[in-house]
Amino acid sequence: MAKTHSMAKKAERTAPLELEVLRTERVSPGFARVTLGGGEIAAFAHRGFDQWFRLFLPPEGVDDVRLPRTDGLAGYAQLLRTPKDVRPTMRNYTVRAFRPATAEHGAELDIDFVLHEGASGELEGVAAQWSLSCTPGDRVGVLDEGIGYDPAVGTDWHLLVADETGLPAVAGICGSLPSYARGLAIVEITDAADAQEFARPDGVEIRWIVRGHEERVGSLAYAAAREALPAGPERAHAFAVGESGLATGIRRLLVTENGWPKTAVSFCGYWRLPKGAPAIDAALTSA
Repeated sequence: MAKTHSMAKKAERTAPLELEVLRTERVSPGFARVTLGGGEIAAFAHRGFDQWFRLFLPPEGVDDVRLPRTDGLAGYAQLLRTPKDVRPTMRNYTVRAFRPATAEHGAELDIDFVLHEGASGELEGVAAQWSLSCTPGDRVGVLDEGIGYDPAVGTDWHLLVADETGLPAVAGICGSLPSYARGLAIVEITDAADAQEFARPDGVEIRWIVRGHEERVGSLAYAAAREALPAGPERAHAFAVGESGLATGIRRLLVTENGWPKTAVSFCGYWRLPKGAPAIDAALTSA
């Protein structure tokens, strides 16, 4: 089945847009939300689904963000030539929500940051730390990179599987599906309070699974997906994101073990556990 979904496409490479922080919010124990707007927000093309972008942050101790002002590889080369002490930090994020401009206010872009504590209790990740320290008026850069979810036209059943880092992508996809869509979204989180409300078709079920501290990231979501798989729906598409082992494990489960076409699975590893971590299905194979 050809990949012809009209909304799934790569963004045209452009220079980053300069935006500013409008407000911040601690939405739950594991998530902080930063709302961007102002600046060049009018040039941001919202595509829905799991639209992702490169976020450029000012380095620690620097108030301004120096963005490359040329496109593509030339812009990347310009970025590398920027002195390290003022070179922006770049991370990949997903649009959590986008609100177009109205007569009362300009367009707004929400980003949700996962807040993970390390073994010492310190917050991990430069971007997560920034999300808790930034203030209105701080400037950042955003470079649209397009959409990864690519179901064929006619797909009528959707399987979405993610750990907490993929929650914004799952929310974006659910909010972009047609009202008649059916399917199942499985999201693994570390605290029941991190479950979020978001728009979705009535026929798409959401299952929140709370992971314990000693359990491998993604293992519960993987087990739930394996148990919930329907008997080979003909017009189905799956989406698996988050920790790399979860994303590739779901693809292997569907394609190798259940005979799904490779083109019926979209997957992406957002991050990776340290080398030597147990396999995603270790608990199942040892049971």
